[in-house]
Amino acid sequence: MKSLLISALLASSIMGASLTDEAKNAGLKPIPANQKAIEKLTSNSKNPTTAAKVELGKMLYFEPRLSKSGLISCNTCHNLATGGSDGMASAIGHKWTSNPHHLSSPTVYNAVFYSQQFWDGRSPHLEDQAQGPIQAGPEMAAPKEFVEGVVNSIPAYVTAFKKAYGKEVKIDFAKVADTIAVFERTLVTPSRYDDFLNGKKNALSKAEQKGLKTFIDKGCATCHNDIALGGTMQAFGAVAPYKHMNVGDFKGDKNGMVRVPTLRNVTETAPYFHNGQIATLPEAIKEMGRIQLGVDLSDKETEEIETFLKALEGKKPTVVYPMLPASTTKTPKVDVVNN
Repeated sequence: MKSLLISALLASSIMGASLTDEAKNAGLKPIPANQKAIEKLTSNSKNPTTAAKVELGKMLYFEPRLSKSGLISCNTCHNLATGGSDGMASAIGHKWTSNPHHLSSPTVYNAVFYSQQFWDGRSPHLEDQAQGPIQAGPEMAAPKEFVEGVVNSIPAYVTAFKKAYGKEVKIDFAKVADTIAVFERTLVTPSRYDDFLNGKKNALSKAEQKGLKTFIDKGCATCHNDIALGGTMQAFGAVAPYKHMNVGDFKGDKNGMVRVPTLRNVTETAPYFHNGQIATLPEAIKEMGRIQLGVDLSDKETEEIETFLKALEGKKPTVVYPMLPASTTKTPKVDVVNN
């Protein structure tokens, strides 16, 4: 009996090792187990991460006065308490305007691992991406000069910028966006899946390992790969048209390519797809199989993949809501009626 038990354990270990190798051969990569290795991956050499920048970036991330209405912050659409998005099929912004292209807000968690930002991939990194929503009319609708006026009018922010960047810092719009990006680079969520790929063979249950195997075998890792399990530009509707493509006018970039969403914490980011038209994860899995892989996934296969995807729920960094400094007489006033 003892020898049979040992044999079973050895067989399980070998299977786990081979699945790990298979996953890595399919292009899947874990978040490193070592914090210093994570920081090396996530930091921008042109905008190095420091504790002072992260703290200031967090304040600005939650700062509604960076919006023209004084009501909307980055966290409004990328809510850190609800999976890093807002749960809306179409993002809602300035004057309660729905996104004119009927695009949903992608999660900000693990966005640092994307090769390109926005659904159409138009931004190369988070520093550039952070500038867009602040200025966009249907989002925060704030001109650069308005944002600069807000930050420079509040002594506590001026002091914080000097602490983060040095006494000679010029606090302009780009620096505000850069600082928000530094904070966003810390929003990484390692999971049991990462533990498994990093060598902890019992981190995933047998059912979750089976789901990972099905995920690889069916071809899901063709697009959902690397650390983010997404984040690159890929053809959308590769073998069949998406059944809700008529909702909104988004057709991808000039080549019809769409930024692949991360699957990390995907259980928390419904509704799914760029226009938020699919409410449940099983339906999203089946639709992906149909339009990207040309396969009709069975209920059993769908359940197996869903079981694996649940293992991608990661540990969120602790974020304490910041107390923001008071406005002054020089802070640009908000006209809630005309704005």
